[in-house]
Amino acid sequence: MSKILVLIPSRLSATRLKRKPLLKIDNLSLINHVYRNAVKAKIGDVYVVTGDKEIYLDVKRNGGKCVLTKQKHRSGTDRIFEGLKNLKKKKIKYVLNLQGDEPLINISDIRCLSSQIIKKKQNIGTLACKIENKSDFKNRNMVKVISEKKLINNSITSALKFYRINNKKIKNTYHHIGCYIYRVSMLKKIVSLKQTNNEKKLRLEQYRWMDNQIPISLVLAKKKPIGVDTLKDFKLVKKIMENKF
Repeated sequence: MSKILVLIPSRLSATRLKRKPLLKIDNLSLINHVYRNAVKAKIGDVYVVTGDKEIYLDVKRNGGKCVLTKQKHRSGTDRIFEGLKNLKKKKIKYVLNLQGDEPLINISDIRCLSSQIIKKKQNIGTLACKIENKSDFKNRNMVKVISEKKLINNSITSALKFYRINNKKIKNTYHHIGCYIYRVSMLKKIVSLKQTNNEKKLRLEQYRWMDNQIPISLVLAKKKPIGVDTLKDFKLVKKIMENKF
């Protein structure tokens, strides 16, 4: 398998849930739970990438690897690209961008994404899973994606559109999981592009790529993770995780 670097962007400036990365579950911060989950996946070296020294020190204090970047970035993708440059690692072919607020993401799904994208020589890939509840279509915290074809196991298709809210169900619509893998050459290209109106308006960085005719491949995830966007989400994730121990 091509050499992969796993980078987890993290910042303290999220507005919906203050200081989210450092909130504790079973006496360990959220960002460190994500880091440890990524290490368990055994895909490649794992680093947290942050512009906040508090996060940097917390990760290092708990035995993790972390790299500092400038504090402000347009997106998580821009942040991990700076992290990649700062690390100066050679022979990296792909970068996996794992969200710092999804400690329950399934390890098998991460492995499946990386193996499918590399096997089929794609430039950018991401995960999506089935939507079980109709109410999710009106949940703006859950990003939806419309695929060109029905998603099936061990196969890929193309993303046609991403959106946050819609009043009706659209064929081949899935819950987008914010985990990406990029070929390094493509990562260099997309961070050089200007933000598009769609990216700014919808707050979805994927449109910077799609508006520049860069396709995004979709891989089916078998399990739906619970992203931590609000205090309610955090309490639910905390309850689930602490009941495991």
